[in-house]
Amino acid sequence: MRDDRTLDSQITPGDPIDRSDDTPLHDRPTGLRSAATYARKLLPAPARARAALAAGVLCCLGLTAVAQGARDDSAADPAPVAAPSALAERAEADAASRGLERAPAATPASPTPAADPDTATPAPKKTKRKPVDPAPVAGLDNAQMENAEVIVRTGRKMDMPRRAFVIAVATAMQESNLYNVASGVLPESQNYPHQGIGWDHDSVGLFQQRSSSGWGEVGQLMDPEFATRQFLAALAQVPGWQQMRLTDAAQAVQISAYPEHYAKHEWRATEVVEAILEAGQ
Repeated sequence: MRDDRTLDSQITPGDPIDRSDDTPLHDRPTGLRSAATYARKLLPAPARARAALAAGVLCCLGLTAVAQGARDDSAADPAPVAAPSALAERAEADAASRGLERAPAATPASPTPAADPDTATPAPKKTKRKPVDPAPVAGLDNAQMENAEVIVRTGRKMDMPRRAFVIAVATAMQESNLYNVASGVLPESQNYPHQGIGWDHDSVGLFQQRSSSGWGEVGQLMDPEFATRQFLAALAQVPGWQQMRLTDAAQAVQISAYPEHYAKHEWRATEVVEAILEAGQ
């Protein structure tokens, strides 16, 4: 709200008053500069001069106060902080000016690349020949050939020489025609796997061994591997068996009534043993 007393105090009695401004009081401008302008219109010339002077003094005082406030605000603001990159550059410049050398950063050693399993050359492996069942030879059927394989494998486990395999196979050809035979005289033998029935007393198995003669129990003698062990163990006890004729070596073990009959099977037994050994048995 405008204080009219300030204006009245600046009016000297007797001065002529300019009443030319008919603007209503509520529409007349307010504020320091607008009041001075309005006073110039309203007051007489001497009074207007004194009012202008007073307004100028007030404006100067206001500008001085604003400037002082700006100085105070600038003094209150903290000094700007340099950015991290600027600090780093300043530190490098200071170190260079003092002749200091910065230690180079350690470069991490690059790891040795692992061998690619897809491209790496594998070490050669020693391959072992896989045993296979040889085809029957020398006129034998599958059952006869399988029994001959049992004789050869058992002889190898016992570390017997090749000659022993041939003698054993030839003997089985003569005694049982290379079949695992049970006895019709000994019904017990028929309770075990067998490939035929013979009638020569209590003789059983590939080598027609007799339990009554001390070769073993009936069930044991019906096992081709056990029967072969018994034959080869007895052959190994014959002095000079490796230098004997096949039929003589076989007869020394079997004590047959027909000692020369083993000789006729030698060539076939040799062919069978060779086929089995070549197959890796």
